[in-house]
Amino acid sequence: MSRVCELTGKKPMVGNNVSHAHNRTKRRFLPNLVKATLLSDALGHSVSVRISTSALRSVEHNGGLDNFLVKSRKENLSIRLQKLKREITAKRKDAAA
Repeated sequence: MSRVCELTGKKPMVGNNVSHAHNRTKRRFLPNLVKATLLSDALGHSVSVRISTSALRSVEHNGGLDNFLVKSRKENLSIRLQKLKREITAKRKDAAA
């Protein structure tokens, strides 16, 4: 399982450990990923996702999973969440019409 946030596309970064003697060794900065279950109001069921904690805060700040997915760019989302975004936008169009 890759260490990529399904909502934001956040991936591991590469950098250096720098010792007191200024010796440099390569290291990886991993994103803080958690497994969360988020409720979709439009679809009426919950979705289990592996997202970063900062993305979880952003979802809550935007008013839920549905609002966050509608505002987010398609390139950042995983394939499963791209499909979920299409379903949510279709439901919203049906409800508005």
